[in-house]
Amino acid sequence: MKFTKTLLTTALFSLSVLSTTQMAYAETNNAELVQQAVLSGGEQLKQVREALEKNEFDTVISLTQPLAEQGNVVAQTALSIAYEGKKEHFQAFKWSQKVAEQGLSFAQYKLGRMYDNGQGVKQDYFQAVKWYQKAAEQGDASAQNNLGIMYRLGKGVKQDDNLAKMWAGKACENGEQNGCDVYRMLNEGK
Repeated sequence: MKFTKTLLTTALFSLSVLSTTQMAYAETNNAELVQQAVLSGGEQLKQVREALEKNEFDTVISLTQPLAEQGNVVAQTALSIAYEGKKEHFQAFKWSQKVAEQGLSFAQYKLGRMYDNGQGVKQDYFQAVKWYQKAAEQGDASAQNNLGIMYRLGKGVKQDDNLAKMWAGKACENGEQNGCDVYRMLNEGK
């Protein structure tokens, strides 16, 4: 959970700077106002990031809920992390789905994992494969690994060792050790 939280807080920071910058520039076409928007958004983000690092999930929720409800992808991401930390899986699923539908691969992977494990939603291997596939096609190594496993086991898809090997190989190429292990096992005929 700590690695996932660190990874997602880094993504959260990157997304917030990008979205704040884009919104400010689009609204004003003024570079000085863009800088002010980034700095002011950065302070709130700093509070959110610090609260996440301290597992102060209620603080994260209170800081981000209003923006998330307005469609802010950064706030939605933070909410999904906070609700997952609080073990409120249905809420984590709800906010992860909103982010995943906007095309962010880490959220698509997370949504696939939630369907795969029945976490916050009824277990559905077909849906897990669908979301792993979307993330895998964007180069998400964890999604590539899990998609390879789904093909290997025939969960949500027709069992296919060739596709399992392909996705495990891509995961391995992208630094996912589990993908390397699965790829090696498939090459050894196990």
